[in-house]
Amino acid sequence: MSENKQLPKGDALSLPKGWKVKILGEVCEIFNGLWKGKKPPFIEVGVIRNTNFTKDGFLDDSDIAFLPVEVKQFVKRKLQYGDIILEKSGGGPKQPVGRVIPFDKKIGEFSFSNFTSVIRVKDSSQLNFIFLHRFLFWVYVSGIAETMQRRSTGIRNLQLKEYKEIPIPIPIPPLPEQQRIVKILDKAFVAIDKAKQNAEQNLKNAKEVFESYLQNVFENKGEDWEEKSLREIVVPRCTLSYGIVQPGAEFENGLPVIRPVDLKKKVVKKTKLKLIDPKISEAYSRTLLLGDELLICVRGNTGVISLLTTDLAGANVTRGIVPVCFETSKLSLDFGYFLCLSPFVQKQIKDKTYGAALMQINIRDVRKLKMLIPPIQEQQKIVKKLNKLQKQTKKLESIYQQKLSNLEELKKSILQG
Repeated sequence: MSENKQLPKGDALSLPKGWKVKILGEVCEIFNGLWKGKKPPFIEVGVIRNTNFTKDGFLDDSDIAFLPVEVKQFVKRKLQYGDIILEKSGGGPKQPVGRVIPFDKKIGEFSFSNFTSVIRVKDSSQLNFIFLHRFLFWVYVSGIAETMQRRSTGIRNLQLKEYKEIPIPIPIPPLPEQQRIVKILDKAFVAIDKAKQNAEQNLKNAKEVFESYLQNVFENKGEDWEEKSLREIVVPRCTLSYGIVQPGAEFENGLPVIRPVDLKKKVVKKTKLKLIDPKISEAYSRTLLLGDELLICVRGNTGVISLLTTDLAGANVTRGIVPVCFETSKLSLDFGYFLCLSPFVQKQIKDKTYGAALMQINIRDVRKLKMLIPPIQEQQKIVKKLNKLQKQTKKLESIYQQKLSNLEELKKSILQG
């Protein structure tokens, strides 16, 4: 291979004078992960899995699985100090595979799962494994690794043939310069991680201020507040029933349907709703939304709440959502939103939620949810305060989220530099 080979187009490496480039497959061996095997003798070893990868590229050894594996399999795949573990399969819709973590344990018997591979430096006098890890971590966070993967059966798979062709920049003299660079990078990352921790704590504090005030509102209810079940305060047209069964296919000129994944913000957005088969229009029309409804997620992430405004009247919901339309003389829609968001109602939903793979709450339990109802004028005052506080909280959350994004971009920039 030519030493001048660069990263794929658009990611060419700009190297300082005296540096050289080596291909990953030339300077490292790459082994596939461990299968437990079926033939004795067996040995119990710690198996590093995808769940042991942190988002910052390090090993989380708090829940390593210790499993009995075939000795013959383990001997070929025993982890050594200085190995780099590569996530080759798994991931998700928004999480590419290609994460890497350094293995720096010197004591114990450990291997790695069949969803991972190990990268082992051939000559440690020429290439420092920590330096290599930092570079391959940049390959992941920069998005380069994502161009080397394919999807099948709902998971992502890294194409190792392409990954082995990654060009590795190596400074001359090798080890002293690599160690110097690692030291500089790690010092910068410590400062960035501290700044991230502060931003994350500030983000948490901002959310807790609103949640604490919301809880306080309903813990200190007035003597003139009423307690009624949800079914007692809905308009007659509201049957508090499940939505329609959602067909899998999507149609360009189909009927709009709201799914649990659409309940991301306080108000459901009109854009990007799924359009389903117009042939089911008869069933669809029986439960049309009229607008000004509150939507409660009852399957999956139960208890998520959103509002539906009149601009989405005529849409429908899937069976994972129960639409609620209040008798506004008793309970305003905005107050109902905050009430259902409060710990008072959320705890009731949580207590009645059941399931393992799919969490859900039964419709009869939704109908029995207890509601606290103050006089309408007091509802309006409470809503005004909560809207103001929620707006301020969202503004602070946006600021801290942007800080976290900026710090992540800074880390990428430092790695690339």
